[in-house]
Amino acid sequence: MSFLKKLIRKKKEEVKFAASQEIKKTELEEICGDDRETYNALKETMFLDPRKIGTTMEDAEKKAKEFEKSGDTPKATSWYKIAGGVAIHEGKVKKVKEYFGACQRLSGKEYLILKNPEEAVQKAQEYYQKYLKEEEKK
Repeated sequence: MSFLKKLIRKKKEEVKFAASQEIKKTELEEICGDDRETYNALKETMFLDPRKIGTTMEDAEKKAKEFEKSGDTPKATSWYKIAGGVAIHEGKVKKVKEYFGACQRLSGKEYLILKNPEEAVQKAQEYYQKYLKEEEKK
């Protein structure tokens, strides 16, 4: 019987500990608020710090087209995704649609950012203006 009491006591302590821990939202979650669709779209497509990518949107597009012509679909998709991530950072909605549309066409995977790219790019811009500038100050 004492074993059962110890087991119940441990479970109660675990529940109290888990309840006492506060789940902190990420910066992107804070900016997106209750708009889970936009958050999920950006979570899978945007770069949190695009300065570390090391390529331009134009170069990534060029590589993607070269791989697409040669029939290397996975590499073409990857480079279109990189180009799309840079386009998000630069705030170019038309290019975001173009690049992630190509990703979707080549991979068959649905990209949520194509449902409302204007809203997603706007939220990403808020993130970049707030958090990348803070990083520069450090």
